[in-house]
Amino acid sequence: MNKIMKNKVAKIAVAAVSGFLITTATAAQTDLQWTEALPLPAERQEIYADVRNDRIYTLGGLFEGAQNVSDNFLEYDATRDVWTELSPLPEARHHIAVAIVGDNLYGIGGFVGGFPNWEAQSSVFVYDFNTEAWTESTPLPEPRGEHTAVVIDGKIYVVGGRFKGAPDAANFNDHFDTASVLVFDPITEVWSPAPDIPTARNSHAAAVIDGKMYIVGGRQFTEQPNGDYASINVASLEVYDPAAESWETLAPLPQAAGGITAATVDGKLYVFGGEQWVPEQAVIAEAWVYDPAVDQWAAVPDMPTPRHGIAAGVIGDQIYVMGGATEPGAGAVNTNETLLVR
Repeated sequence: MNKIMKNKVAKIAVAAVSGFLITTATAAQTDLQWTEALPLPAERQEIYADVRNDRIYTLGGLFEGAQNVSDNFLEYDATRDVWTELSPLPEARHHIAVAIVGDNLYGIGGFVGGFPNWEAQSSVFVYDFNTEAWTESTPLPEPRGEHTAVVIDGKIYVVGGRFKGAPDAANFNDHFDTASVLVFDPITEVWSPAPDIPTARNSHAAAVIDGKMYIVGGRQFTEQPNGDYASINVASLEVYDPAAESWETLAPLPQAAGGITAATVDGKLYVFGGEQWVPEQAVIAEAWVYDPAVDQWAAVPDMPTPRHGIAAGVIGDQIYVMGGATEPGAGAVNTNETLLVR
């Protein structure tokens, strides 16, 4: 392992192996209902989403056995149940984080290349909803993919993911987890560091509640005793307070999962799906809700279609969970299912 890799991986601490945990989970909420919405125009996995003016936007993704990379830019109008294809990304990407600030959508980092020829990117693409055109902004300080991005007080917070173990890394196995947190100011177009997250991770989910950033689940590409690397799911829930510039660890997700998505409704955090690689391969249907007021999780009805690599967006009291894959690592679908939360 080279020096760069050692420095970046040093903060990795396995929070929980794949499977169920003993944690503060309460009785299931069985009164919530899933329904089907209009599928995506095409099968896509390893996607993220954000919402603007009651419309959900998602970028790129993998398809056809995770071998091909998309440059799609899709808009979903939940009111009319209609998908629209907008001006494509300047370059096809998967695991590209999405964040909307005002009239601009930011596509941050991500990978080029189908599996296993992944190569993390640092570029930041910016779509102006007024001009309907793409430009580029200040790139990430270093390439990364499988990270998350959220917006708090007009600034974009990028957390975790995987970075290149060497400058010429262009293979899945040559990217390693990072705990670093970056903050982007769209006005100055400057990136600044924030305190590292306690648990380095990739393929996690992120959301904002009351001005705080919630980071949950994910996995770690971790060296095993025999020298091989394996993707180990984590369950930890860690919350960042920008005002205090500090992290807090709260009750973990009842089931460790990577490749998940999350959304917030009425001050509660909902987490969906995922996959695991060890001790056995599986795609996860389970869904959970976390209540910050009592620091407890409860089960909600399983997704009708178990998936990982999914995106989510909230319109009113409905959570739309879209895309993803139904097989470990591959099996992209265009499924769009919605959970009504009342």
